[in-house]
Amino acid sequence: RPDSSHAGSRKTVYSKAVLLGALALGLAEGLPAQALVPYVYVPQRQELEGAGLGIAQAAARLLRLGQAGDAARLAALTVQLLPDDPRGWVLLAEAQLRSNQLEQAGIALAKAKQLDPRNPGIWFAEGSLALRGGKPSEAITLLEQGLKLDKGNAGAFFDLGNARILLGQSDQALAAFERASSLRKGFWEALNNQGLVLFEQGKTKAAVQRWRQVLAIKPDAAEPSLALAAGLFATGTEGRQEALDLTNKALDSEPNYVLESYQKEQLWGPKLRRITQELLLLPDLKPVVDRALANASPEGESSEGE
Repeated sequence: RPDSSHAGSRKTVYSKAVLLGALALGLAEGLPAQALVPYVYVPQRQELEGAGLGIAQAAARLLRLGQAGDAARLAALTVQLLPDDPRGWVLLAEAQLRSNQLEQAGIALAKAKQLDPRNPGIWFAEGSLALRGGKPSEAITLLEQGLKLDKGNAGAFFDLGNARILLGQSDQALAAFERASSLRKGFWEALNNQGLVLFEQGKTKAAVQRWRQVLAIKPDAAEPSLALAAGLFATGTEGRQEALDLTNKALDSEPNYVLESYQKEQLWGPKLRRITQELLLLPDLKPVVDRALANASPEGESSEGE
Protein backbone atom coordinates (compact mmCIF):
# COMPACT_ATOMS: atom_id res chain seq x y z
CA ARG A 1 0.00 0.00 0.00
CA PRO A 2 1.38 3.50 -0.82
CA ASP A 3 3.13 5.35 2.02
CA SER A 4 1.50 8.77 2.64
CA SER A 5 4.82 10.30 3.72
CA HIS A 6 5.99 10.19 0.10
CA ALA A 7 2.82 11.57 -1.46
CA GLY A 8 4.52 14.63 -2.94
CA SER A 9 7.27 12.76 -4.76
CA ARG A 10 4.81 10.10 -5.89
CA LYS A 11 2.54 12.81 -7.35
CA THR A 12 5.43 13.97 -9.53
CA VAL A 13 6.08 10.37 -10.67
CA TYR A 14 2.42 9.87 -11.41
CA SER A 15 2.26 13.11 -13.42
CA LYS A 16 5.16 11.97 -15.56
CA ALA A 17 3.57 8.57 -16.00
CA VAL A 18 0.33 10.17 -17.15
CA LEU A 19 2.11 12.42 -19.62
CA LEU A 20 4.29 9.66 -21.04
CA GLY A 21 1.39 7.28 -21.32
CA ALA A 22 -0.76 9.86 -23.06
CA LEU A 23 1.97 10.82 -25.50
CA ALA A 24 2.66 7.19 -26.28
CA LEU A 25 -0.99 6.62 -27.13
CA GLY A 26 -1.43 9.93 -28.97
CA LEU A 27 -4.20 10.91 -26.59
CA ALA A 28 -2.71 13.82 -24.66
CA GLU A 29 -5.36 16.32 -25.74
CA GLY A 30 -8.27 14.07 -24.77
CA LEU A 31 -7.00 13.07 -21.33
CA PRO A 32 -9.47 13.98 -18.54
CA ALA A 33 -8.15 16.51 -16.02
CA GLN A 34 -8.70 14.12 -13.09
CA ALA A 35 -7.56 10.90 -14.78
CA LEU A 36 -7.00 8.02 -12.34
CA VAL A 37 -3.51 6.60 -12.54
CA PRO A 38 -3.20 3.23 -10.78
CA TYR A 39 -0.29 2.59 -8.46
CA VAL A 40 1.62 -0.35 -9.90
CA TYR A 41 4.09 -2.16 -7.66
CA VAL A 42 6.97 -3.74 -9.57
CA PRO A 43 8.59 -6.45 -7.43
CA GLN A 44 12.35 -6.60 -7.11
CA ARG A 45 14.38 -9.48 -8.55
CA GLN A 46 14.98 -10.95 -5.10
CA GLU A 47 11.24 -11.00 -4.41
CA LEU A 48 10.56 -12.67 -7.77
CA GLU A 49 13.13 -15.34 -7.00
CA GLY A 50 11.56 -15.95 -3.61
CA ALA A 51 8.12 -16.25 -5.15
CA GLY A 52 9.44 -18.64 -7.78
CA LEU A 53 11.02 -20.89 -5.18
CA GLY A 54 7.84 -20.85 -3.10
CA ILE A 55 5.77 -21.88 -6.12
CA ALA A 56 8.30 -24.61 -6.93
CA GLN A 57 7.95 -26.02 -3.42
CA ALA A 58 4.17 -26.03 -3.78
CA ALA A 59 4.47 -27.77 -7.16
CA ALA A 60 6.78 -30.40 -5.66
CA ARG A 61 4.26 -31.07 -2.86
CA LEU A 62 1.47 -31.55 -5.39
CA LEU A 63 3.68 -33.91 -7.35
CA ARG A 64 4.31 -36.01 -4.24
CA LEU A 65 0.54 -36.14 -3.69
CA GLY A 66 0.02 -37.43 -7.22
CA GLN A 67 -1.56 -34.24 -8.57
CA ALA A 68 0.73 -34.05 -11.59
CA GLY A 69 -1.46 -31.80 -13.74
CA ASP A 70 -1.74 -29.13 -11.06
CA ALA A 71 1.97 -29.50 -10.32
CA ALA A 72 2.79 -28.89 -13.98
CA ARG A 73 0.77 -25.68 -14.02
CA LEU A 74 2.58 -24.35 -10.96
CA ALA A 75 5.96 -25.44 -12.27
CA ALA A 76 5.25 -23.52 -15.47
CA LEU A 77 4.92 -20.38 -13.33
CA THR A 78 8.20 -21.23 -11.64
CA VAL A 79 10.16 -21.27 -14.90
CA GLN A 80 8.60 -17.96 -15.90
CA LEU A 81 9.89 -16.40 -12.69
CA LEU A 82 13.20 -18.30 -12.67
CA PRO A 83 14.01 -19.03 -16.33
CA ASP A 84 17.71 -19.60 -15.65
CA ASP A 85 17.28 -22.11 -12.82
CA PRO A 86 17.51 -25.68 -14.19
CA ARG A 87 15.74 -27.09 -11.12
CA GLY A 88 12.49 -25.45 -12.17
CA TRP A 89 12.72 -26.94 -15.66
CA VAL A 90 13.43 -30.39 -14.24
CA LEU A 91 10.43 -30.08 -11.93
CA LEU A 92 8.26 -28.97 -14.84
CA ALA A 93 9.45 -31.88 -16.97
CA GLU A 94 8.78 -34.39 -14.18
CA ALA A 95 5.26 -33.07 -13.67
CA GLN A 96 4.62 -33.13 -17.42
CA LEU A 97 5.96 -36.68 -17.68
CA ARG A 98 3.63 -37.87 -14.95
CA SER A 99 0.65 -36.13 -16.54
CA ASN A 100 1.46 -37.63 -19.98
CA GLN A 101 2.50 -34.34 -21.56
CA LEU A 102 5.42 -36.07 -23.23
CA GLU A 103 6.22 -33.56 -25.96
CA GLN A 104 6.21 -30.64 -23.52
CA ALA A 105 8.36 -32.65 -21.10
CA GLY A 106 10.95 -33.14 -23.82
CA ILE A 107 11.12 -29.38 -24.42
CA ALA A 108 11.52 -28.67 -20.69
CA LEU A 109 14.27 -31.29 -20.37
CA ALA A 110 16.17 -29.86 -23.32
CA LYS A 111 16.12 -26.46 -21.64
CA ALA A 112 17.24 -27.95 -18.34
CA LYS A 113 20.12 -29.82 -19.98
CA GLN A 114 21.21 -26.63 -21.72
CA LEU A 115 21.43 -24.93 -18.33
CA ASP A 116 22.96 -27.82 -16.38
CA PRO A 117 24.37 -30.61 -18.59
CA ARG A 118 26.00 -32.40 -15.65
CA ASN A 119 22.79 -32.84 -13.68
CA PRO A 120 22.16 -36.62 -13.58
CA GLY A 121 18.47 -36.11 -12.88
CA ILE A 122 18.07 -34.58 -16.32
CA TRP A 123 19.66 -37.60 -18.01
CA PHE A 124 17.44 -39.92 -15.96
CA ALA A 125 14.31 -37.99 -16.91
CA GLU A 126 15.29 -38.06 -20.58
CA GLY A 127 15.85 -41.79 -20.28
CA SER A 128 12.41 -42.24 -18.75
CA LEU A 129 10.90 -40.17 -21.55
CA ALA A 130 12.65 -42.27 -24.21
CA LEU A 131 11.44 -45.45 -22.49
CA ARG A 132 7.85 -44.25 -22.51
CA GLY A 133 8.28 -43.27 -26.14
CA GLY A 134 9.16 -46.86 -27.06
CA LYS A 135 12.89 -46.23 -27.54
CA PRO A 136 14.60 -48.62 -25.09
CA SER A 137 18.05 -48.45 -26.72
CA GLU A 138 18.06 -44.66 -26.51
CA ALA A 139 16.78 -44.90 -22.94
CA ILE A 140 19.68 -47.15 -21.94
CA THR A 141 22.23 -44.71 -23.38
CA LEU A 142 20.71 -41.79 -21.48
CA LEU A 143 20.26 -43.68 -18.21
CA GLU A 144 23.80 -45.04 -18.26
CA GLN A 145 25.16 -41.56 -18.88
CA GLY A 146 23.23 -40.33 -15.85
CA LEU A 147 24.46 -43.25 -13.75
CA LYS A 148 28.04 -42.21 -14.48
CA LEU A 149 27.21 -39.05 -12.57
CA ASP A 150 25.04 -40.65 -9.87
CA LYS A 151 25.66 -44.35 -9.27
CA GLY A 152 23.17 -44.58 -6.42
CA ASN A 153 19.87 -43.73 -8.12
CA ALA A 154 17.44 -46.62 -7.59
CA GLY A 155 14.81 -45.26 -9.98
CA ALA A 156 17.32 -45.04 -12.81
CA PHE A 157 18.33 -48.69 -12.31
CA PHE A 158 14.65 -49.63 -12.32
CA ASP A 159 14.07 -47.85 -15.64
CA LEU A 160 17.25 -49.44 -16.98
CA GLY A 161 15.89 -52.86 -16.06
CA ASN A 162 12.63 -52.15 -17.88
CA ALA A 163 14.54 -51.07 -20.99
CA ARG A 164 16.59 -54.27 -20.84
CA ILE A 165 13.40 -56.34 -20.61
CA LEU A 166 12.06 -54.68 -23.76
CA LEU A 167 15.26 -55.61 -25.58
CA GLY A 168 15.14 -59.22 -24.33
CA GLN A 169 18.27 -58.81 -22.19
CA SER A 170 16.97 -60.76 -19.20
CA ASP A 171 20.21 -61.25 -17.25
CA GLN A 172 21.08 -57.55 -17.47
CA ALA A 173 17.49 -56.63 -16.60
CA LEU A 174 17.59 -58.81 -13.49
CA ALA A 175 20.90 -57.28 -12.41
CA ALA A 176 19.46 -53.77 -12.80
CA PHE A 177 16.35 -54.61 -10.76
CA GLU A 178 18.46 -56.22 -8.03
CA ARG A 179 20.62 -53.11 -7.89
CA ALA A 180 17.51 -50.94 -7.64
CA SER A 181 16.04 -52.90 -4.73
CA SER A 182 19.39 -52.91 -2.92
CA LEU A 183 19.55 -49.11 -3.13
CA ARG A 184 16.02 -48.37 -1.93
CA LYS A 185 14.47 -50.21 0.98
CA GLY A 186 10.94 -51.38 0.27
CA PHE A 187 11.23 -50.84 -3.49
CA TRP A 188 8.53 -53.39 -4.21
CA GLU A 189 8.23 -52.57 -7.90
CA ALA A 190 11.85 -53.63 -8.43
CA LEU A 191 11.26 -56.88 -6.53
CA ASN A 192 8.12 -57.50 -8.55
CA ASN A 193 9.99 -57.10 -11.83
CA GLN A 194 12.70 -59.44 -10.62
CA GLY A 195 9.91 -62.01 -10.39
CA LEU A 196 8.81 -61.24 -13.95
CA VAL A 197 12.32 -61.90 -15.26
CA LEU A 198 12.91 -65.01 -13.14
CA PHE A 199 9.62 -66.59 -14.24
CA GLU A 200 10.53 -66.18 -17.91
CA GLN A 201 13.91 -67.78 -17.16
CA GLY A 202 12.13 -70.85 -15.84
CA LYS A 203 13.01 -70.08 -12.20
CA THR A 204 9.44 -70.32 -10.93
CA LYS A 205 10.25 -70.90 -7.26
CA ALA A 206 12.55 -67.88 -7.16
CA ALA A 207 9.88 -65.79 -8.88
CA VAL A 208 7.25 -66.92 -6.34
CA GLN A 209 9.62 -65.97 -3.53
CA ARG A 210 10.04 -62.46 -4.97
CA TRP A 211 6.29 -61.94 -5.28
CA ARG A 212 5.77 -63.07 -1.71
CA GLN A 213 8.36 -60.52 -0.64
CA VAL A 214 6.42 -57.85 -2.54
CA LEU A 215 3.14 -58.72 -0.85
CA ALA A 216 4.82 -58.56 2.54
CA ILE A 217 5.61 -54.93 1.70
CA LYS A 218 2.48 -54.06 -0.32
CA PRO A 219 -0.30 -56.54 0.57
CA ASP A 220 -2.94 -54.88 -1.63
CA ALA A 221 -0.87 -54.68 -4.84
CA ALA A 222 -2.75 -56.25 -7.74
CA GLU A 223 0.15 -57.09 -10.05
CA PRO A 224 2.20 -59.29 -7.70
CA SER A 225 -1.00 -60.88 -6.39
CA LEU A 226 -2.00 -62.12 -9.83
CA ALA A 227 1.58 -62.98 -10.78
CA LEU A 228 1.96 -65.02 -7.59
CA ALA A 229 -1.35 -66.76 -8.32
CA ALA A 230 -0.05 -67.70 -11.76
CA GLY A 231 3.23 -68.89 -10.28
CA LEU A 232 1.44 -71.10 -7.74
CA PHE A 233 -0.87 -72.43 -10.46
CA ALA A 234 2.17 -73.32 -12.54
CA THR A 235 3.70 -75.37 -9.74
CA GLY A 236 0.73 -77.76 -9.43
CA THR A 237 -2.40 -78.26 -7.33
CA GLU A 238 -0.85 -77.67 -3.91
CA GLY A 239 -1.37 -73.91 -3.98
CA ARG A 240 -4.63 -73.94 -5.94
CA GLN A 241 -6.86 -72.34 -3.28
CA GLU A 242 -4.34 -69.62 -2.54
CA ALA A 243 -4.07 -68.97 -6.28
CA LEU A 244 -7.85 -68.59 -6.53
CA ASP A 245 -7.97 -66.22 -3.57
CA LEU A 246 -5.12 -64.09 -4.93
CA THR A 247 -6.72 -63.89 -8.36
CA ASN A 248 -10.03 -62.73 -6.89
CA LYS A 249 -8.24 -60.05 -4.89
CA ALA A 250 -6.10 -58.90 -7.82
CA LEU A 251 -8.88 -58.60 -10.39
CA ASP A 252 -11.24 -56.86 -7.99
CA SER A 253 -8.48 -54.36 -7.27
CA GLU A 254 -7.32 -53.83 -10.88
CA PRO A 255 -9.65 -55.32 -13.53
CA ASN A 256 -7.29 -54.44 -16.38
CA TYR A 257 -5.02 -57.34 -15.43
CA VAL A 258 -7.62 -59.70 -16.87
CA LEU A 259 -6.48 -58.51 -20.31
CA GLU A 260 -3.42 -60.14 -21.87
CA SER A 261 -2.73 -56.92 -23.78
CA TYR A 262 -2.55 -55.02 -20.50
CA GLN A 263 -0.27 -57.63 -18.95
CA LYS A 264 2.07 -57.18 -21.92
CA GLU A 265 2.09 -53.41 -21.38
CA GLN A 266 3.24 -54.09 -17.81
CA LEU A 267 6.19 -56.10 -19.24
CA TRP A 268 4.81 -59.55 -18.47
CA GLY A 269 6.61 -62.08 -20.64
CA PRO A 270 4.94 -64.70 -22.87
CA LYS A 271 5.31 -67.56 -20.36
CA LEU A 272 3.64 -65.64 -17.54
CA ARG A 273 0.87 -64.39 -19.83
CA ARG A 274 0.18 -67.89 -21.10
CA ILE A 275 -0.04 -69.50 -17.65
CA THR A 276 -2.19 -66.60 -16.42
CA GLN A 277 -4.67 -67.10 -19.25
CA GLU A 278 -4.88 -70.81 -18.33
CA LEU A 279 -5.49 -69.82 -14.72
CA LEU A 280 -8.28 -67.42 -15.68
CA LEU A 281 -10.11 -70.20 -17.54
CA LEU A 282 -10.76 -72.11 -14.31
CA PRO A 283 -14.53 -72.44 -13.71
CA ASP A 284 -14.18 -71.22 -10.12
CA LEU A 285 -12.88 -67.89 -11.41
CA LYS A 286 -15.59 -67.25 -14.01
CA PRO A 287 -17.57 -64.74 -11.87
CA VAL A 288 -14.55 -62.57 -11.06
CA VAL A 289 -13.18 -62.84 -14.61
CA ASP A 290 -16.53 -61.80 -16.11
CA ARG A 291 -16.72 -58.90 -13.69
CA ALA A 292 -13.19 -57.81 -14.52
CA LEU A 293 -13.86 -57.99 -18.26
CA ALA A 294 -16.91 -55.78 -17.77
CA ASN A 295 -14.93 -53.23 -15.76
CA ALA A 296 -11.62 -53.26 -17.62
CA SER A 297 -10.58 -50.10 -19.42
CA PRO A 298 -7.44 -50.88 -21.41
CA GLU A 299 -7.05 -47.29 -22.55
CA GLY A 300 -7.09 -46.04 -18.93
CA GLU A 301 -4.20 -45.79 -16.55
CA SER A 302 -3.46 -48.33 -13.89
CA SER A 303 -3.61 -47.25 -10.30
CA GLU A 304 -0.29 -48.98 -9.73
CA GLY A 305 3.21 -48.33 -10.93
CA GLU A 306 5.34 -51.04 -12.33
